[in-house]
Amino acid sequence: MNIFMEILVTNDDSYTSKGIKLVAQMLSAFGNVTVVAPKYPQSGKSAALTLSEPLRCTELYSTKSEHGTSITFHALTGSPADCIKWAANYIYTDRKPDLIVSGINHGANTSAASVYSGTLGAAAEGVLYGVPSIGISIDTHDPDPDFSAIEAMFPKFVGKLIENPLPSGIYLNINFPNLPAGKVKGMRMASQGKGRWIKEFEKRTDPKGADYYWMTGNFEDLEDSPAGDHKLVEQGYVSVVPHRVDTTDYALMEELGNRWKISEI
Repeated sequence: MNIFMEILVTNDDSYTSKGIKLVAQMLSAFGNVTVVAPKYPQSGKSAALTLSEPLRCTELYSTKSEHGTSITFHALTGSPADCIKWAANYIYTDRKPDLIVSGINHGANTSAASVYSGTLGAAAEGVLYGVPSIGISIDTHDPDPDFSAIEAMFPKFVGKLIENPLPSGIYLNINFPNLPAGKVKGMRMASQGKGRWIKEFEKRTDPKGADYYWMTGNFEDLEDSPAGDHKLVEQGYVSVVPHRVDTTDYALMEELGNRWKISEI
């Protein structure tokens, strides 16, 4: 096949996860794949950067795919967003990648989880570099889940994306239900679901009698629309949410400025 894309892949589960290895293989049908992933799990890091300690990167291996394209794996001692920055500065020095994919994350990144997600933090970082970016997750923390639905549907989705590119400033959040290919009902556009975690810490006592706190939490579902991403995933659909890096509410910006008479302060 003709190589026509340079694709950068990362995640927040570390380079050892089954999900990132599978997505690298799938994407090799579209071009050369460079993986720069955290050396250690980085879930919940959002777009955090490592500022207080040095980063170290190791090239692990490089191989040819069945399509004749290359797959190269690197491990970086940093966050998912660090991985995108490092790759932009030290690998893609002459040109930008054509696509950034973050995942496959083990665990859904729907509703409020999308705010905290290291998977999506990397996708947002990719958009800041002007590269179309996707975060992809499956709704289970099983380290060896059934990825058959992703294998069947995601390459087709990438083909659609190539034919109809994303607008500037947009990244996608794709969540698959924990179902085999034959059980998934389809793919739907969605909104970020409304919800939050409550009772988020469990108080415990260590052997020396000192209190400490372990994050747990119960999810409170506040969604009133059937288009909320977590609702669709619960029903067996794949949800696709377009997110903006620019989170400004422009209509409200003008309304509040007039209401508060900001210019007169």
